[in-house]
Amino acid sequence: MIEVGEASSAFVIFGGTGDLSKRKLVPALYQLAKQGALSPSLAIVGTSRTHLSDQEFRNELHDALVRHSRTQPIDEAIWDALASRMRWVTTANDDGYAELGRVLDHLAVEKDTQGNRLFYLATPPSAYIPIITAIGRHSLASAASGWKRIVIEKPFGSDLTSARALSAALSLTFSEAEIFRIDHYLGKETVQNILVLRFANSIFEPLWNRRYIDHVQITVGECLGVEERANYYEQAGAMRDIVQNHLLQLLALVAMEPPASFGADAVRDEKVKVLRALRPIHPDEVAERAVRAQYGPGYIEGQRTAGYRQDEGVAPTSDTETYVALKCFIDNWRWQDTPFYLRTGKRLPRRSTEIAIQFHGAPHQMFGREASAGLEPNTLVLRLQPDEGISLTLGAKVPAQGVRIRSVNMEFMYGFDTGSPDSYETLVLDALQGDATLFMRRDEAEEQWSFVDPILRGWRAGNSTLPRYDAGTWGPTEADLLVARDGRAWRKP
Repeated sequence: MIEVGEASSAFVIFGGTGDLSKRKLVPALYQLAKQGALSPSLAIVGTSRTHLSDQEFRNELHDALVRHSRTQPIDEAIWDALASRMRWVTTANDDGYAELGRVLDHLAVEKDTQGNRLFYLATPPSAYIPIITAIGRHSLASAASGWKRIVIEKPFGSDLTSARALSAALSLTFSEAEIFRIDHYLGKETVQNILVLRFANSIFEPLWNRRYIDHVQITVGECLGVEERANYYEQAGAMRDIVQNHLLQLLALVAMEPPASFGADAVRDEKVKVLRALRPIHPDEVAERAVRAQYGPGYIEGQRTAGYRQDEGVAPTSDTETYVALKCFIDNWRWQDTPFYLRTGKRLPRRSTEIAIQFHGAPHQMFGREASAGLEPNTLVLRLQPDEGISLTLGAKVPAQGVRIRSVNMEFMYGFDTGSPDSYETLVLDALQGDATLFMRRDEAEEQWSFVDPILRGWRAGNSTLPRYDAGTWGPTEADLLVARDGRAWRKP
C-alpha cells in the first residue's frame, strides 16, 4: 500500500477530455485509487472550451479507461467511486474561468479539499501561456487557502527565448517551488534505478569516471514513425522532441555527482552542474559533432514502410530531422575528454532505450593476441525499455584445452512481483504530495536549451546536410562515421 501523504486537493485538468488525459492521467488516477494512494478528499475537475455535462465527462473518461488501463478488466466499483469526485467546467471565456473559481471554492467545503489546488496543463503548448494568464487574471491560484501547484508538460518552449518567456509567465502567479515541469521519462522505474544502481552500490562509484570508462552511449530508438503527430513533429523534429529533454536528462543522471540526499533540490542541483559543464557545440562545429537525418522508405519486420515525406501531414519537401546523433563532452574533473555519444531516431529496427557504459580494455593482455581475439571491453548496459534490465559484459575462458577468451553477458532482469507502475502514476502522486525530485526545475530546462540552440542555429544556417536512412536500419552512414572516426562503433541494441 502506498502512503497517501498530503494528497487532498482539487485536481484541475485543462484539456480534460484530450488525448493525454484519456491515455495517461485518468488511468494513472484510477491505478492510484486502486492502490489506496488517493486521499478521499481529492476532487477532479475537467475543463476545456468544450461544453459537457458532468456525466458526459465521466462517460468519456470511462470509455477511455476501458481502452487504456494497464490492468484489465477495470474494477467498476473503484471507477464509480473515482467518477463521483469528477466535475466538468467549460472555460471558453472569462465567464467560464469565473465559474471554475466558484466550483473550486465550493469543492473546498463539499469535498474537503482543504483549499489545495493542483492545475495540470494537458493541452497543446500553444495554450500554456493563455491558460496561465487566465489563472492569474481570475485569481484561481491566489484564492487557494491551502497550497497551489501547476504541472506543465514538455516541451517547455521551442528554444531558450520561448522557454524563458514561459517561465516568466508562470512566475507571475506561481513560485518556482510550485511549478512542476513534467518529463514522463523521469517517472519510469528503470530511469530512477540509474540513481539506485550508482548510489546504492559501492562497487561502481570508484570506477565511474574517465580513468576507467572509455565512453558512454545513450540510445532512444523507436520503430514507429510520427503516426498522428505530424503537425507537432514538423515543428519540433527529433532534437526538440527527444534530445533536448529525454536524452539530456539521461546523460545528467549518468554523469552527475552523488547528491547529499535524495531531496528534490539536492538531486536537481547535481543535474544542473552536469548540464552547465556540457561543452558547447557551436554552429560551425555541427558537421563534426552532430548528425541529423530523415528516414526514407524501407522495411520493418518485413513490412514495406513509407518515408517520412510520404507520411500524412508531412510536407513533401520537409527538412525535419527524424534522427539525431551527437558527440558530447562534459568539461569537469570526473569526465574530461570522455565522449558521450547520444542518438535517437524514428523508424529504427526496434524500440530500444539503453545506456551503455564501456570501460577501457585491460592495460596488458597477458594471454596473447590469439587467445584474446574474442574478447570485448567490459560494458555495463542499462536497458530502460522494453526489456528492462542490466547486462554486464565479462571476459571468460572457453571450456577447452588451452586458453581462449570469449565475452559473456551476466544478465539481470527486473522481475519484482509488485508490477511496474506507469510513469504517470509515479509523477501524479509526487505532484499531489509536493515531491519535485523527478520534475525539472527552470534552470535545468534553460541549460538544456542553451546547449541545443546553437546546434539548431547551425543546421538552419546550412552547416550540415540532411542525409536519408532507410526505415528499418539503425541510421545514416554519417552517424556511423561520427563514432568510427574515434575508433569506436555503435552498439546494436
